Amino acid sequence: MLLKPLRGGRFGLGIFSPSTIIDARMNYLNELNEKQQEAVLATEGPLLVLAGAGSGKTKTITHRIVHLIHAGVAPRNILAVTFTNKAAKEMRERAMDLIRRFPGSARSLDDGSVLVTTFHSLGVRILREFHEAAGLRRHFTIYDRADSVRAIKAALEATGYDPKEFEPRKILSMISRAKGDALSRDDFADSAASYPERVAAEVWERYEERLRDDHALDFDDLLLKTLRLLQSNPAVRQTLQDRWRYIHIDEYQDTNRVQYEIARILAGERRNICVVGDIDQSIYSWRGADIKNVLQFEKHFPQAQTILLEENYRSTKTIIEASNKVIEKNKNRVPKTVFTQNDTGEKITLFAGFSGAHEAEYVAMSAKKLIETGAAASDIAVLFRTNFQSRALEEAFLNMDVPYQVLGVKFFERKEVKDVLSYLRLALNPGSTADLARVINMPARGIGPSTVLKILEGKRDELKSAVLNKVEAFDTMMMDIADSARTEKLSQTLKFIIGRTGIEMHLKKNGTEEDLERLENLRELVSLATRYDEMGPEEAVEALLEDAALQSDQDEIKDKEEKDAVRLMTVHAAKGLEFPYVFITGLEEGLFPHQRLDEKGIDEEEERRLFYVALTRAGKKLWLTYAHSRVIYGSSGVNLPSSFLSDIDETLLEIDGAAKGRGQERRGGLLDDWDDDLPTISL
Repeated sequence: MLLKPLRGGRFGLGIFSPSTIIDARMNYLNELNEKQQEAVLATEGPLLVLAGAGSGKTKTITHRIVHLIHAGVAPRNILAVTFTNKAAKEMRERAMDLIRRFPGSARSLDDGSVLVTTFHSLGVRILREFHEAAGLRRHFTIYDRADSVRAIKAALEATGYDPKEFEPRKILSMISRAKGDALSRDDFADSAASYPERVAAEVWERYEERLRDDHALDFDDLLLKTLRLLQSNPAVRQTLQDRWRYIHIDEYQDTNRVQYEIARILAGERRNICVVGDIDQSIYSWRGADIKNVLQFEKHFPQAQTILLEENYRSTKTIIEASNKVIEKNKNRVPKTVFTQNDTGEKITLFAGFSGAHEAEYVAMSAKKLIETGAAASDIAVLFRTNFQSRALEEAFLNMDVPYQVLGVKFFERKEVKDVLSYLRLALNPGSTADLARVINMPARGIGPSTVLKILEGKRDELKSAVLNKVEAFDTMMMDIADSARTEKLSQTLKFIIGRTGIEMHLKKNGTEEDLERLENLRELVSLATRYDEMGPEEAVEALLEDAALQSDQDEIKDKEEKDAVRLMTVHAAKGLEFPYVFITGLEEGLFPHQRLDEKGIDEEEERRLFYVALTRAGKKLWLTYAHSRVIYGSSGVNLPSSFLSDIDETLLEIDGAAKGRGQERRGGLLDDWDDDLPTISL
């Protein structure tokens, strides 16, 4: 058979013989278990598929699509929506492969193609097709986040507010969250309870003016404008409801209010909507995801059918039992018990290091042993709760010559780290123009590009007095930093830079998830610097800068040349991925679960769901690690093991004591204050 991929996330059907079709109809359902078959065959009316981790949800969706085609549904009448381009690509390829092996009904030949896409791509498609009805140009511009931040900054200034007082990213975050909740600017303004929210409402108006002037939409507009179009234009609404008669929504637990409303409207009176998700893997509330969309599906779509996919094909019985024990402690969920017919597998290894560095060394050494015994490096994943943890891990993997790849930005390549190192370099090398240009207005202190250019050109005498005063204040600050760099321990100098430059106040004031992550990375930089404190001050600065440069270069080479490499990533980044071998690190109270539970309103149940996601990434073998002490912001303290660990039955664990045979100290095993539910290990 000929399969013809088409543009725009579609795939089409080629020509095949009726005899092939008959054979296909007899065989393709045999690839599914009983519950998967039930979901595939339930084609009419609303359907909620609660799919446990590793239960084959993508397989189920793709088979359902092919089954609809076999039943005579025109491919062009089928829509499948997910959240990422990667997920859409995978679903599209698997559906295409299935169609190759099991060609569909002759009645579907030459009758369009299935659309598999993301929510945002769907919004772009609809708005471009119906641009006149939406009041848009056909070729409107799409603002990325950087464009939006710049536009918000301009809107702040135009409204009379100081961008240094009201951080543009924070204002944008408030507007974005409101758009995701399907609120208009007026709705948001009416409900604004705080002064920053009232400022955001006022700035929003100017921001929209800027978008209109540029004939642009931001990411949130792609969905909100689509929803408004569907709500206000009956002709467009009917056209799309008739076009997509069978709708599939993947990762439904991650949908926000706007995405739910779009799906509900497109389903229309036919209500042929199939949503697939897992409440236990809902980890994006901070992005606006609303778990109630799953919990209230049967209320939103009366007479909906619910099917549980509970058989896991990924993990061993040991890993599944442990993950079940963890997640069953959550109350806000639909009860289900994931099971597997896989082997029992190895016990979960629990390791406690003396320190964060010791923990990292253990992980790197364990990964190296796996590779030496025949495992592919790319089959190994190391997961952590927050980005700063990657620094010690990167160093350990480099020292042991274990190929690795960081998913995300490597520690010394992170903006905030590079900013502080630039201040450090500039303090001892005032002639470094690149460092000067990088930090002279970071954080913003009213020194613009034209001023910087004049400084670099040696034209300070041309500066106006107000600007010159700002530049001289910067010079004074740099002299203070230089004095510290020449006389104080390196860790103290870095603390001084972070405070004296205003970086710490800037990040704390913004208070966004991203900014707090940046602050944690800077604290990790200070912790790293303590190892250089025994050197002379200037020697320590040179050693740190050299080490940072060399590690960055080496990491870059590894990223380009080492395709078979251990993956280092946050748990959030690991969502949707799977690996035979997984290490979950930093399992300490205050780190995982995170200490910002109270101060940032992070849901404890969501933290537990995040741990569940981490556990269920593993197929063959799982390691859980923590450190008795971890240096954070230059200070070391004793850590309590994560409370989540006490949820795992002791019979599923094996203890890899870090200090076995090294005296009477109870280090490297379990602490004396370990939860009573777990055994006490004597070393």
